[in-house]
Amino acid sequence: MPIQARIMRTLLIADAAWRLGPRALGRYGRYRLSMISGQAGRRLSSERSPCGPFLADQPMPPPPNLPEEAREALRARLATLPPPAVHGPFPATAPALGMDLFGPGDVRPVWEANRFQTLPLLAQAARLWPEAGHQAALEAWLGAWLTANPPFLGPNWACGQEAALRALHLSLSLALLGQDHAPTPAARAVLQLHARRIGATARYAQAQDNNHSISEPAGLYACALLLGDALGRDRAAAELAVAMARLVAPDGGFAQVSTGYHRLLLDVLSTVEWLRLRHCAPVLPAPFASRAAAAATWLARLVAADGATPRLGHQDGSAFADLSAAGPADARGSVERAMRLFAQASAGLGADPGCAWLGLPAMATAARPSHWQASGSMGWEAAGARALLRTGPLRFRPGQADLLHLELWDGTRKLLTDAGTGAYNPAPADRWWLDYFSSAAAHNLIVFDGQEPMPRASRFLHARWPAMTTLADGAARRDTHGHTHRRRVLPEGRLWRVLDKVEGPFTELTLRWRLGPGEWRATTNGATGPAILALSADAPLAVSLEAGWESPAYGTVRPCTVLTARARAPVRHLETRIELP
Repeated sequence: MPIQARIMRTLLIADAAWRLGPRALGRYGRYRLSMISGQAGRRLSSERSPCGPFLADQPMPPPPNLPEEAREALRARLATLPPPAVHGPFPATAPALGMDLFGPGDVRPVWEANRFQTLPLLAQAARLWPEAGHQAALEAWLGAWLTANPPFLGPNWACGQEAALRALHLSLSLALLGQDHAPTPAARAVLQLHARRIGATARYAQAQDNNHSISEPAGLYACALLLGDALGRDRAAAELAVAMARLVAPDGGFAQVSTGYHRLLLDVLSTVEWLRLRHCAPVLPAPFASRAAAAATWLARLVAADGATPRLGHQDGSAFADLSAAGPADARGSVERAMRLFAQASAGLGADPGCAWLGLPAMATAARPSHWQASGSMGWEAAGARALLRTGPLRFRPGQADLLHLELWDGTRKLLTDAGTGAYNPAPADRWWLDYFSSAAAHNLIVFDGQEPMPRASRFLHARWPAMTTLADGAARRDTHGHTHRRRVLPEGRLWRVLDKVEGPFTELTLRWRLGPGEWRATTNGATGPAILALSADAPLAVSLEAGWESPAYGTVRPCTVLTARARAPVRHLETRIELP
Protein backbone atom coordinates (compact mmCIF):
# COMPACT_ATOMS: atom_id res chain seq x y z
CA MET A 1 0.00 0.00 0.00
CA PRO A 2 1.49 3.42 -0.97
CA ILE A 3 2.52 5.64 1.92
CA GLN A 4 -0.15 8.23 1.06
CA ALA A 5 -2.86 5.58 1.21
CA ARG A 6 -1.54 4.34 4.55
CA ILE A 7 -1.60 7.84 5.99
CA MET A 8 -5.14 8.43 4.75
CA ARG A 9 -6.36 5.11 6.14
CA THR A 10 -4.74 5.87 9.50
CA LEU A 11 -6.45 9.26 9.61
CA LEU A 12 -9.82 7.71 8.78
CA ILE A 13 -9.43 5.08 11.48
CA ALA A 14 -8.43 7.77 13.99
CA ASP A 15 -11.50 9.79 13.05
CA ALA A 16 -13.78 6.77 13.42
CA ALA A 17 -12.19 5.85 16.76
CA TRP A 18 -12.78 9.34 18.09
CA ARG A 19 -16.45 9.08 17.14
CA LEU A 20 -16.84 5.67 18.78
CA GLY A 21 -15.90 7.27 22.10
CA PRO A 22 -13.83 6.31 25.15
CA ARG A 23 -16.29 3.69 26.44
CA ALA A 24 -16.10 1.47 23.36
CA LEU A 25 -12.36 2.05 22.92
CA GLY A 26 -11.66 1.31 26.59
CA ARG A 27 -13.50 -2.00 26.48
CA TYR A 28 -11.85 -2.98 23.22
CA GLY A 29 -8.46 -2.08 24.68
CA ARG A 30 -9.10 -4.32 27.69
CA TYR A 31 -10.12 -7.13 25.34
CA ARG A 32 -6.89 -6.73 23.34
CA LEU A 33 -4.84 -6.77 26.54
CA SER A 34 -6.52 -10.01 27.60
CA MET A 35 -5.59 -11.52 24.25
CA ILE A 36 -2.00 -10.28 24.25
CA SER A 37 -1.39 -11.33 27.85
CA GLY A 38 -2.88 -14.76 27.24
CA GLN A 39 -5.54 -14.27 29.89
CA ALA A 40 -8.39 -15.07 27.50
CA GLY A 41 -6.57 -18.14 26.20
CA ARG A 42 -5.98 -19.47 29.71
CA ARG A 43 -9.72 -19.33 30.36
CA LEU A 44 -10.17 -21.65 27.39
CA SER A 45 -7.73 -24.40 28.23
CA SER A 46 -8.07 -27.68 26.39
CA GLU A 47 -11.16 -29.73 27.19
CA ARG A 48 -12.59 -33.00 25.99
CA SER A 49 -15.91 -32.93 24.18
CA PRO A 50 -18.77 -34.13 26.39
CA CYS A 51 -20.23 -37.52 25.54
CA GLY A 52 -23.94 -38.31 25.65
CA PRO A 53 -26.56 -39.03 26.49
CA PHE A 54 -27.54 -35.41 26.06
CA LEU A 55 -31.24 -36.20 26.35
CA ALA A 56 -33.05 -38.16 29.01
CA ASP A 57 -35.29 -41.10 28.17
CA GLN A 58 -38.57 -39.59 29.27
CA PRO A 59 -42.01 -38.79 27.78
CA MET A 60 -42.27 -35.68 25.65
CA PRO A 61 -45.00 -33.05 25.95
CA PRO A 62 -47.77 -33.40 23.37
CA PRO A 63 -47.36 -31.22 20.28
CA PRO A 64 -49.53 -28.18 19.62
CA ASN A 65 -52.37 -28.39 17.15
CA LEU A 66 -50.80 -27.18 13.91
CA PRO A 67 -52.29 -26.76 10.44
CA GLU A 68 -50.96 -29.04 7.73
CA GLU A 69 -49.05 -26.24 6.01
CA ALA A 70 -47.02 -25.67 9.19
CA ARG A 71 -46.17 -29.38 9.33
CA GLU A 72 -45.15 -29.33 5.68
CA ALA A 73 -42.92 -26.31 6.26
CA LEU A 74 -41.15 -28.19 9.06
CA ARG A 75 -40.74 -31.28 6.85
CA ALA A 76 -39.18 -29.08 4.16
CA ARG A 77 -36.70 -27.62 6.62
CA LEU A 78 -35.78 -31.07 7.95
CA ALA A 79 -34.75 -32.01 4.42
CA THR A 80 -32.15 -29.22 4.32
CA LEU A 81 -30.45 -29.53 7.71
CA PRO A 82 -26.71 -28.79 7.68
CA PRO A 83 -24.27 -31.60 8.51
CA PRO A 84 -22.63 -31.50 11.96
CA ALA A 85 -19.16 -30.84 10.49
CA VAL A 86 -19.04 -27.51 8.61
CA HIS A 87 -15.73 -25.66 8.78
CA GLY A 88 -15.46 -24.18 5.30
CA PRO A 89 -11.87 -23.24 4.43
CA PHE A 90 -10.91 -22.80 8.09
CA PRO A 91 -8.75 -25.25 10.09
CA ALA A 92 -10.95 -27.39 12.35
CA THR A 93 -8.37 -28.00 15.08
CA ALA A 94 -6.48 -24.70 15.30
CA PRO A 95 -6.93 -22.63 18.48
CA ALA A 96 -10.07 -20.57 18.08
CA LEU A 97 -8.84 -17.39 19.74
CA GLY A 98 -6.72 -15.31 17.41
CA MET A 99 -7.72 -17.34 14.34
CA ASP A 100 -7.58 -15.51 11.00
CA LEU A 101 -11.28 -15.22 10.14
CA PHE A 102 -10.84 -13.33 6.86
CA GLY A 103 -7.84 -14.67 4.95
CA PRO A 104 -9.19 -18.16 4.15
CA GLY A 105 -12.67 -16.99 3.10
CA ASP A 106 -16.06 -15.85 4.40
CA VAL A 107 -16.75 -17.24 7.87
CA ARG A 108 -20.34 -15.99 7.94
CA PRO A 109 -21.92 -19.02 6.15
CA VAL A 110 -19.85 -21.35 8.35
CA TRP A 111 -21.18 -19.74 11.51
CA GLU A 112 -24.78 -19.80 10.27
CA ALA A 113 -24.55 -23.56 9.69
CA ASN A 114 -23.22 -24.10 13.21
CA ARG A 115 -25.72 -22.15 15.30
CA PHE A 116 -27.56 -25.33 16.37
CA GLN A 117 -30.68 -24.31 14.45
CA THR A 118 -30.96 -28.04 13.71
CA LEU A 119 -31.76 -28.80 17.35
CA PRO A 120 -35.09 -26.98 17.82
CA LEU A 121 -36.27 -28.25 14.43
CA LEU A 122 -35.56 -31.85 15.47
CA ALA A 123 -37.17 -31.22 18.85
CA GLN A 124 -40.32 -30.00 17.13
CA ALA A 125 -40.29 -33.00 14.79
CA ALA A 126 -39.80 -35.39 17.72
CA ARG A 127 -42.96 -34.10 19.36
CA LEU A 128 -45.00 -34.15 16.16
CA TRP A 129 -43.83 -37.57 14.96
CA PRO A 130 -42.47 -39.42 18.04
CA GLU A 131 -42.08 -42.75 16.20
CA ALA A 132 -39.88 -41.31 13.44
CA GLY A 133 -36.63 -41.24 15.43
CA HIS A 134 -36.11 -37.47 15.48
CA GLN A 135 -35.08 -37.37 19.14
CA ALA A 136 -32.41 -39.98 18.44
CA ALA A 137 -31.34 -37.90 15.43
CA LEU A 138 -30.99 -34.85 17.68
CA GLU A 139 -28.85 -36.85 20.12
CA ALA A 140 -26.65 -38.14 17.31
CA TRP A 141 -26.31 -34.76 15.58
CA LEU A 142 -25.23 -33.00 18.78
CA GLY A 143 -22.70 -35.72 19.58
CA ALA A 144 -21.28 -35.58 16.05
CA TRP A 145 -21.02 -31.79 16.21
CA LEU A 146 -19.04 -31.94 19.45
CA THR A 147 -16.72 -34.54 17.96
CA ALA A 148 -16.16 -32.42 14.84
CA ASN A 149 -15.72 -29.22 16.89
CA PRO A 150 -13.55 -29.96 19.94
CA PRO A 151 -13.95 -27.29 22.65
CA PHE A 152 -12.27 -24.00 21.83
CA LEU A 153 -10.73 -25.21 18.56
CA GLY A 154 -11.69 -24.26 15.03
CA PRO A 155 -13.79 -21.42 13.57
CA ASN A 156 -16.97 -22.33 15.41
CA TRP A 157 -15.46 -21.47 18.79
CA ALA A 158 -13.83 -18.27 17.52
CA CYS A 159 -16.73 -15.94 18.32
CA GLY A 160 -18.47 -15.45 21.66
CA GLN A 161 -21.73 -14.50 20.01
CA GLU A 162 -21.83 -17.74 18.05
CA ALA A 163 -21.39 -19.66 21.30
CA ALA A 164 -24.21 -17.61 22.84
CA LEU A 165 -26.59 -18.34 19.97
CA ARG A 166 -25.80 -22.06 20.20
CA ALA A 167 -26.45 -22.00 23.94
CA LEU A 168 -29.81 -20.34 23.36
CA HIS A 169 -30.78 -22.85 20.68
CA LEU A 170 -29.77 -25.77 22.90
CA SER A 171 -31.73 -24.33 25.84
CA LEU A 172 -34.76 -23.79 23.62
CA SER A 173 -34.54 -27.36 22.32
CA LEU A 174 -34.34 -28.84 25.80
CA ALA A 175 -37.33 -26.74 26.82
CA LEU A 176 -39.36 -27.91 23.81
CA LEU A 177 -38.66 -31.49 24.89
CA GLY A 178 -39.49 -30.74 28.52
CA GLN A 179 -35.91 -31.37 29.67
CA ASP A 180 -34.76 -27.88 30.59
CA HIS A 181 -35.49 -28.14 34.32
CA ALA A 182 -33.20 -31.15 34.81
CA PRO A 183 -30.74 -31.42 31.90
CA THR A 184 -28.59 -34.54 31.72
CA PRO A 185 -24.98 -34.26 32.93
CA ALA A 186 -23.79 -34.22 29.31
CA ALA A 187 -26.18 -31.42 28.35
CA ARG A 188 -25.06 -29.46 31.40
CA ALA A 189 -21.44 -29.92 30.34
CA VAL A 190 -22.22 -28.52 26.87
CA LEU A 191 -23.87 -25.46 28.43
CA GLN A 192 -20.91 -24.96 30.76
CA LEU A 193 -18.46 -25.04 27.84
CA HIS A 194 -20.46 -22.42 25.99
CA ALA A 195 -20.69 -20.20 29.06
CA ARG A 196 -16.89 -20.36 29.39
CA ARG A 197 -16.43 -19.37 25.75
CA ILE A 198 -18.82 -16.42 26.02
CA GLY A 199 -17.18 -15.14 29.19
CA ALA A 200 -13.63 -15.35 27.83
CA THR A 201 -14.09 -12.36 25.49
CA ALA A 202 -16.91 -10.44 27.16
CA ARG A 203 -15.11 -7.11 26.77
CA TYR A 204 -15.10 -7.54 23.00
CA ALA A 205 -18.87 -7.94 22.99
CA GLN A 206 -19.36 -4.90 25.20
CA ALA A 207 -17.13 -2.79 22.95
CA GLN A 208 -19.15 -3.54 19.82
CA ASP A 209 -22.31 -1.66 20.83
CA ASN A 210 -24.35 -3.92 18.55
CA ASN A 211 -26.02 -7.34 18.59
CA HIS A 212 -22.96 -8.94 20.28
CA SER A 213 -23.56 -6.77 23.34
CA ILE A 214 -27.04 -8.28 23.77
CA SER A 215 -26.70 -11.82 22.42
CA GLU A 216 -23.76 -12.75 24.64
CA PRO A 217 -25.28 -11.87 28.04
CA ALA A 218 -28.49 -13.48 26.76
CA GLY A 219 -26.56 -16.69 26.14
CA LEU A 220 -24.99 -16.52 29.59
CA TYR A 221 -28.46 -16.01 31.08
CA ALA A 222 -29.80 -19.15 29.39
CA CYS A 223 -26.81 -21.22 30.50
CA ALA A 224 -27.09 -20.09 34.12
CA LEU A 225 -30.87 -20.57 34.12
CA LEU A 226 -30.69 -24.19 33.01
CA LEU A 227 -27.68 -24.92 35.22
CA GLY A 228 -29.50 -23.62 38.30
CA ASP A 229 -26.88 -20.92 38.88
CA ALA A 230 -28.97 -18.12 40.42
CA LEU A 231 -25.98 -15.82 40.92
CA GLY A 232 -24.84 -16.21 37.31
CA ARG A 233 -28.40 -15.79 36.07
CA ASP A 234 -28.88 -12.52 37.96
CA ARG A 235 -25.50 -11.20 36.87
CA ALA A 236 -26.30 -11.93 33.21
CA ALA A 237 -29.78 -10.42 33.60
CA ALA A 238 -28.28 -7.20 34.96
CA GLU A 239 -25.77 -7.01 32.10
CA LEU A 240 -28.50 -7.67 29.57
CA ALA A 241 -30.68 -4.91 31.04
CA VAL A 242 -27.77 -2.46 30.92
CA ALA A 243 -27.13 -3.32 27.28
CA MET A 244 -30.81 -2.85 26.45
CA ALA A 245 -30.87 0.54 28.16
CA ARG A 246 -27.87 1.66 26.14
CA LEU A 247 -28.59 0.13 22.73
CA VAL A 248 -32.40 0.12 22.40
CA ALA A 249 -34.04 3.52 22.62
CA PRO A 250 -37.41 4.06 24.35
CA ASP A 251 -38.91 4.50 20.87
CA GLY A 252 -37.67 1.05 19.78
CA GLY A 253 -34.76 2.16 17.61
CA PHE A 254 -31.76 -0.18 17.85
CA ALA A 255 -28.13 0.96 17.79
CA GLN A 256 -27.58 -1.36 14.81
CA VAL A 257 -30.01 0.21 12.33
CA SER A 258 -30.76 -2.90 10.30
CA THR A 259 -34.00 -4.77 9.84
CA GLY A 260 -32.09 -8.05 9.73
CA TYR A 261 -30.19 -7.51 12.96
CA HIS A 262 -33.29 -6.04 14.58
CA ARG A 263 -35.05 -9.33 13.85
CA LEU A 264 -32.16 -11.24 15.43
CA LEU A 265 -32.44 -8.95 18.45
CA LEU A 266 -36.14 -9.81 18.85
CA ASP A 267 -35.57 -13.54 18.44
CA VAL A 268 -32.86 -13.54 21.11
CA LEU A 269 -34.98 -11.50 23.53
CA SER A 270 -38.05 -13.67 22.93
CA THR A 271 -36.08 -16.83 23.66
CA VAL A 272 -34.74 -15.36 26.89
CA GLU A 273 -38.15 -14.18 28.04
CA TRP A 274 -39.91 -17.46 27.25
CA LEU A 275 -37.27 -19.45 29.13
CA ARG A 276 -37.56 -17.05 32.06
CA LEU A 277 -41.31 -17.52 32.19
CA ARG A 278 -40.95 -21.33 32.04
CA HIS A 279 -38.58 -21.29 35.00
CA CYS A 280 -40.56 -18.71 37.01
CA ALA A 281 -37.36 -16.67 37.27
CA PRO A 282 -37.39 -13.05 38.48
CA VAL A 283 -38.37 -10.37 35.99
CA LEU A 284 -35.31 -8.95 34.26
CA PRO A 285 -34.33 -5.50 35.53
CA ALA A 286 -35.82 -2.42 33.91
CA PRO A 287 -35.83 -1.26 31.22
CA PHE A 288 -35.53 -4.73 29.63
CA ALA A 289 -39.25 -5.38 29.12
CA SER A 290 -40.26 -1.88 27.99
CA ARG A 291 -37.37 -1.58 25.53
CA ALA A 292 -38.11 -5.06 24.16
CA ALA A 293 -41.75 -4.08 23.63
CA ALA A 294 -40.69 -0.90 21.83
CA ALA A 295 -38.24 -2.85 19.65
CA ALA A 296 -40.95 -5.36 18.72
CA THR A 297 -43.31 -2.55 17.79
CA TRP A 298 -40.66 -0.94 15.58
CA LEU A 299 -40.20 -4.01 13.38
CA ALA A 300 -43.91 -4.85 13.37
CA ARG A 301 -44.52 -1.61 11.47
CA LEU A 302 -42.18 -2.70 8.67
CA VAL A 303 -43.10 -6.33 8.00
CA ALA A 304 -45.16 -6.87 4.86
CA ALA A 305 -48.10 -9.27 4.70
CA ASP A 306 -45.78 -11.93 3.20
CA GLY A 307 -43.16 -11.47 5.93
CA ALA A 308 -40.65 -9.48 3.88
CA THR A 309 -38.89 -6.46 5.34
CA PRO A 310 -36.94 -3.56 3.82
CA ARG A 311 -33.23 -4.32 3.39
CA LEU A 312 -32.24 -1.43 5.65
CA GLY A 313 -28.66 -1.75 6.89
CA HIS A 314 -26.53 -4.88 6.86
CA GLN A 315 -28.39 -8.12 6.07
CA ASP A 316 -26.75 -11.48 6.80
CA GLY A 317 -29.67 -13.86 6.26
CA SER A 318 -30.10 -14.93 9.89
CA ALA A 319 -33.21 -16.83 10.96
CA PHE A 320 -32.70 -17.53 14.66
CA ALA A 321 -35.09 -19.61 16.77
CA ASP A 322 -37.19 -20.03 13.64
CA LEU A 323 -40.02 -22.03 15.20
CA SER A 324 -42.24 -21.21 12.23
CA ALA A 325 -39.75 -22.82 9.80
CA ALA A 326 -40.25 -19.76 7.63
CA GLY A 327 -36.62 -18.96 6.82
CA PRO A 328 -34.77 -15.64 6.60
CA ALA A 329 -37.14 -14.09 4.05
CA ASP A 330 -40.20 -14.23 6.33
CA ALA A 331 -40.08 -12.29 9.63
CA ARG A 332 -43.75 -12.65 10.58
CA GLY A 333 -43.16 -15.26 13.26
CA SER A 334 -40.30 -13.33 14.85
CA VAL A 335 -42.41 -10.20 15.15
CA GLU A 336 -45.57 -11.98 16.29
CA ARG A 337 -43.81 -13.86 19.10
CA ALA A 338 -42.04 -10.72 20.32
CA MET A 339 -45.22 -8.66 20.21
CA ARG A 340 -47.18 -11.20 22.25
CA LEU A 341 -44.38 -11.70 24.78
CA PHE A 342 -43.49 -8.05 25.35
CA ALA A 343 -46.26 -5.80 24.00
CA GLN A 344 -49.21 -8.04 24.98
CA ALA A 345 -50.58 -7.49 21.48
CA SER A 346 -50.55 -9.05 18.03
CA ALA A 347 -48.77 -7.65 14.99
CA GLY A 348 -51.82 -8.65 12.95
CA LEU A 349 -49.81 -10.88 10.62
CA GLY A 350 -51.89 -14.04 10.99
CA ALA A 351 -51.59 -17.20 13.05
CA ASP A 352 -47.98 -18.17 13.82
CA PRO A 353 -46.93 -21.80 14.43
CA GLY A 354 -44.09 -20.56 16.66
CA CYS A 355 -46.58 -18.95 19.02
CA ALA A 356 -48.39 -22.30 19.21
CA TRP A 357 -45.14 -24.06 20.15
CA LEU A 358 -44.53 -21.52 22.92
CA GLY A 359 -48.12 -21.56 24.13
CA LEU A 360 -48.67 -17.86 23.50
CA PRO A 361 -52.38 -17.00 23.28
CA ALA A 362 -53.96 -14.90 20.55
CA MET A 363 -54.16 -11.19 21.31
CA ALA A 364 -55.74 -8.04 19.91
CA THR A 365 -53.88 -6.39 17.07
CA ALA A 366 -51.82 -3.33 17.95
CA ALA A 367 -52.71 -0.02 16.30
CA ARG A 368 -50.51 1.12 13.41
CA PRO A 369 -49.81 4.88 13.27
CA SER A 370 -49.79 6.70 9.94
CA HIS A 371 -46.54 8.47 10.86
CA TRP A 372 -43.90 7.46 13.40
CA GLN A 373 -40.39 8.41 14.41
CA ALA A 374 -37.67 6.38 16.13
CA SER A 375 -33.97 6.71 16.77
CA GLY A 376 -32.38 6.22 13.35
CA SER A 377 -35.56 6.00 11.30
CA MET A 378 -38.92 7.49 10.41
CA GLY A 379 -41.93 5.88 8.76
CA TRP A 380 -45.25 6.55 7.08
CA GLU A 381 -48.29 4.52 6.04
CA ALA A 382 -50.95 5.74 3.62
CA ALA A 383 -53.53 4.03 1.40
CA GLY A 384 -51.88 0.61 1.58
CA ALA A 385 -48.32 1.85 1.02
CA ARG A 386 -45.57 2.52 3.53
CA ALA A 387 -42.23 4.31 3.48
CA LEU A 388 -39.10 4.09 5.63
CA LEU A 389 -36.50 6.87 5.92
CA ARG A 390 -33.06 6.40 7.48
CA THR A 391 -32.43 9.29 9.87
CA GLY A 392 -30.29 10.19 12.87
CA PRO A 393 -29.11 10.74 15.49
CA LEU A 394 -25.76 8.99 15.06
CA ARG A 395 -24.97 7.80 18.58
CA PHE A 396 -23.50 4.54 17.26
CA ARG A 397 -21.46 3.60 14.22
CA PRO A 398 -23.44 3.40 10.98
CA GLY A 399 -23.06 0.17 9.03
CA GLN A 400 -23.56 1.77 5.63
CA ALA A 401 -23.54 5.23 4.05
CA ASP A 402 -27.35 5.16 3.96
CA LEU A 403 -28.36 8.32 5.84
CA LEU A 404 -31.54 9.77 4.25
CA HIS A 405 -32.06 6.57 2.24
CA LEU A 406 -35.78 6.08 1.50
CA GLU A 407 -37.67 2.86 0.79
CA LEU A 408 -41.24 2.69 -0.51
CA TRP A 409 -43.46 -0.40 -0.64
CA ASP A 410 -46.98 -0.73 -1.99
CA GLY A 411 -48.34 -3.63 0.03
CA THR A 412 -45.88 -6.45 -0.67
CA ARG A 413 -44.48 -4.81 -3.82
CA LYS A 414 -41.09 -3.13 -3.49
CA LEU A 415 -40.98 0.12 -5.42
CA LEU A 416 -37.90 1.93 -4.04
CA THR A 417 -35.41 -0.47 -2.48
CA ASP A 418 -32.03 -0.86 -0.81
CA ALA A 419 -29.21 -2.60 -2.65
CA GLY A 420 -28.56 -5.00 0.25
CA THR A 421 -25.24 -6.28 1.55
CA GLY A 422 -23.47 -8.68 -0.81
CA ALA A 423 -21.18 -10.43 1.65
CA TYR A 424 -18.86 -9.48 4.49
CA ASN A 425 -15.85 -11.21 2.95
CA PRO A 426 -16.53 -11.96 -0.72
CA ALA A 427 -14.26 -13.91 -3.03
CA PRO A 428 -11.34 -11.98 -4.56
CA ALA A 429 -13.20 -11.49 -7.85
CA ASP A 430 -16.08 -9.93 -5.93
CA ARG A 431 -14.15 -7.59 -3.63
CA TRP A 432 -15.90 -4.65 -5.25
CA TRP A 433 -18.99 -5.67 -3.27
CA LEU A 434 -17.40 -4.27 -0.10
CA ASP A 435 -17.18 -0.71 -1.43
CA TYR A 436 -20.28 -0.83 -3.58
CA PHE A 437 -23.02 -2.10 -1.27
CA SER A 438 -22.07 0.09 1.68
CA SER A 439 -21.77 3.23 -0.46
CA ALA A 440 -24.18 6.13 -0.84
CA ALA A 441 -24.39 5.29 -4.54
CA ALA A 442 -26.00 1.94 -3.58
CA HIS A 443 -28.86 3.75 -1.83
CA ASN A 444 -31.69 6.11 -2.72
CA LEU A 445 -29.67 9.24 -2.06
CA ILE A 446 -28.12 12.33 -3.56
CA VAL A 447 -24.35 12.16 -4.10
CA PHE A 448 -22.44 15.40 -4.61
CA ASP A 449 -19.57 15.44 -7.13
CA GLY A 450 -19.24 11.67 -6.80
CA GLN A 451 -17.92 12.04 -3.24
CA GLU A 452 -18.93 9.56 -0.58
CA PRO A 453 -20.37 11.38 2.46
CA MET A 454 -18.78 8.80 4.80
CA PRO A 455 -15.54 7.15 3.61
CA ARG A 456 -14.92 3.56 4.75
CA ALA A 457 -12.16 3.30 7.33
CA SER A 458 -12.27 -0.51 7.51
CA ARG A 459 -14.55 -3.42 6.67
CA PHE A 460 -17.24 -2.46 9.21
CA LEU A 461 -16.30 1.11 10.06
CA HIS A 462 -17.04 4.48 8.46
CA ALA A 463 -15.34 7.78 9.25
CA ARG A 464 -16.44 11.43 9.10
CA TRP A 465 -20.02 10.86 10.16
CA PRO A 466 -22.39 13.55 8.89
CA ALA A 467 -24.31 15.82 11.24
CA MET A 468 -27.98 14.80 11.32
CA THR A 469 -31.11 16.82 12.08
CA THR A 470 -34.65 15.49 12.37
CA LEU A 471 -37.47 17.36 10.66
CA ALA A 472 -41.21 17.00 11.28
CA ASP A 473 -41.64 15.14 7.99
CA GLY A 474 -38.10 14.03 7.21
CA ALA A 475 -34.47 14.69 8.10
CA ALA A 476 -31.38 16.64 7.10
CA ARG A 477 -27.72 15.74 6.68
CA ARG A 478 -24.58 17.89 6.50
CA ASP A 479 -21.43 16.03 5.46
CA THR A 480 -17.76 16.74 5.97
CA HIS A 481 -17.52 18.35 2.50
CA GLY A 482 -19.96 21.08 3.52
CA HIS A 483 -22.92 19.68 1.55
CA THR A 484 -26.38 19.84 3.12
CA HIS A 485 -29.28 17.64 2.04
CA ARG A 486 -32.77 18.06 3.49
CA ARG A 487 -35.33 15.40 2.58
CA ARG A 488 -39.07 15.63 3.27
CA VAL A 489 -41.60 12.87 2.57
CA LEU A 490 -45.23 13.83 1.92
CA PRO A 491 -47.81 11.06 1.41
CA GLU A 492 -51.04 12.25 -0.21
CA GLY A 493 -53.21 9.19 -0.60
CA ARG A 494 -51.81 7.14 -3.50
CA LEU A 495 -49.42 9.95 -4.40
CA TRP A 496 -46.09 10.27 -2.59
CA ARG A 497 -43.93 13.37 -2.93
CA VAL A 498 -40.26 13.48 -1.94
CA LEU A 499 -38.81 16.99 -1.63
CA ASP A 500 -35.02 17.33 -1.64
CA LYS A 501 -33.34 20.63 -0.85
CA VAL A 502 -29.56 20.90 -1.27
CA GLU A 503 -26.85 23.42 -0.46
CA GLY A 504 -23.06 23.49 -0.56
CA PRO A 505 -19.98 23.93 -2.74
CA PHE A 506 -20.78 21.20 -5.26
CA THR A 507 -20.57 21.32 -9.03
CA GLU A 508 -22.86 18.42 -9.88
CA LEU A 509 -25.20 16.10 -8.03
CA THR A 510 -26.68 12.70 -8.80
CA LEU A 511 -30.00 11.51 -7.41
CA ARG A 512 -30.63 7.76 -7.54
CA TRP A 513 -33.82 5.79 -7.07
CA ARG A 514 -33.22 2.04 -6.99
CA LEU A 515 -36.33 0.50 -8.52
CA GLY A 516 -37.91 -2.70 -7.31
CA PRO A 517 -38.69 -5.76 -9.44
CA GLY A 518 -40.91 -5.23 -12.47
CA GLU A 519 -40.91 -3.93 -16.02
CA TRP A 520 -39.75 -0.31 -15.97
CA ARG A 521 -39.61 2.04 -18.98
CA ALA A 522 -37.90 5.39 -19.17
CA THR A 523 -39.98 8.53 -19.69
CA THR A 524 -38.85 12.06 -20.42
CA ASN A 525 -38.83 12.95 -16.72
CA GLY A 526 -38.69 9.62 -14.91
CA ALA A 527 -39.95 6.06 -15.29
CA THR A 528 -43.16 4.08 -15.51
CA GLY A 529 -43.89 0.52 -14.47
CA PRO A 530 -45.36 -0.75 -11.21
CA ALA A 531 -45.62 2.98 -10.37
CA ILE A 532 -45.07 6.27 -12.18
CA LEU A 533 -42.08 8.35 -11.10
CA ALA A 534 -41.79 11.96 -12.28
CA LEU A 535 -38.79 14.13 -11.37
CA SER A 536 -38.48 17.91 -11.51
CA ALA A 537 -36.02 20.52 -10.27
CA ASP A 538 -35.20 24.23 -10.39
CA ALA A 539 -32.38 23.45 -12.85
CA PRO A 540 -32.15 21.17 -15.90
CA LEU A 541 -32.22 17.44 -15.12
CA ALA A 542 -30.65 14.64 -17.16
CA VAL A 543 -32.83 11.63 -16.34
CA SER A 544 -32.11 8.04 -17.40
CA LEU A 545 -32.56 4.40 -16.45
CA GLU A 546 -29.21 2.81 -15.67
CA ALA A 547 -27.96 -0.64 -14.69
CA GLY A 548 -27.06 -1.27 -11.07
CA TRP A 549 -26.55 -4.15 -8.69
CA GLU A 550 -28.54 -5.49 -5.78
CA SER A 551 -28.10 -8.27 -3.23
CA PRO A 552 -31.48 -9.89 -2.52
CA ALA A 553 -29.87 -12.39 -0.13
CA TYR A 554 -26.51 -12.77 1.59
CA GLY A 555 -23.87 -13.87 -0.93
CA THR A 556 -26.15 -13.27 -3.92
CA VAL A 557 -25.78 -10.36 -6.34
CA ARG A 558 -27.82 -9.63 -9.47
CA PRO A 559 -28.47 -6.71 -11.84
CA CYS A 560 -31.19 -4.17 -11.10
CA THR A 561 -32.59 -0.96 -12.56
CA VAL A 562 -31.72 2.49 -11.18
CA LEU A 563 -33.50 5.71 -12.07
CA THR A 564 -30.80 8.39 -12.16
CA ALA A 565 -31.10 12.16 -12.35
CA ARG A 566 -28.12 14.49 -12.72
CA ALA A 567 -28.10 18.26 -12.30
CA ARG A 568 -25.49 20.97 -12.06
CA ALA A 569 -25.21 23.89 -9.68
CA PRO A 570 -26.96 26.14 -8.86
CA VAL A 571 -29.71 23.51 -8.47
CA ARG A 572 -31.30 23.76 -5.03
CA HIS A 573 -34.68 22.00 -5.13
CA LEU A 574 -35.68 18.60 -6.53
CA GLU A 575 -39.05 16.88 -6.33
CA THR A 576 -39.94 13.25 -7.00
CA ARG A 577 -43.60 12.40 -7.47
CA ILE A 578 -44.53 8.72 -7.17
CA GLU A 579 -48.03 7.81 -8.35
CA LEU A 580 -49.24 4.39 -7.25
CA PRO A 581 -51.82 2.51 -9.31
